[in-house]
Amino acid sequence: MVCLGNICRSPLAEGLLKSKVDPSKVEVQSAGTGGWHVGELPDPRSIEIANKYGLDITNQRGKQFSTYDFEIYDHIFVMDNSNYRDVMKLATNPYEEQKVHLILEETHPGEKRDVPDPYHGGDEGFENVYQLLDAACEKIAARL
Repeated sequence: MVCLGNICRSPLAEGLLKSKVDPSKVEVQSAGTGGWHVGELPDPRSIEIANKYGLDITNQRGKQFSTYDFEIYDHIFVMDNSNYRDVMKLATNPYEEQKVHLILEETHPGEKRDVPDPYHGGDEGFENVYQLLDAACEKIAARL
């Protein structure tokens, strides 16, 4: 799960997908394309919305996406088109490129929709992001 800073959207996506899969069979991690928040907790508003729905994401710490992630993970879900371009720039071959997907393609195929970044918005933005990611993660979990 990849977003810009790894404090709002991707930690929520990580927590959601982890709650829907068997952790002994599926490893889920999140990262940011930028390194501004490496080692930090998710945004307090992401923690709060996750808690509202019974998820604890306080064990997560920010990390930056790297080319090594292509070796480790089978699927790389990005939150928006900007993240998609940034991650694709790091791919070194078609095999790596085929791993990268916009997460909302799960619920809105072919629309290339972004998960809006709630960072500068109010609490309702985090609720909206949670609902979008919950629906997408449900589809991903069913397929995995």
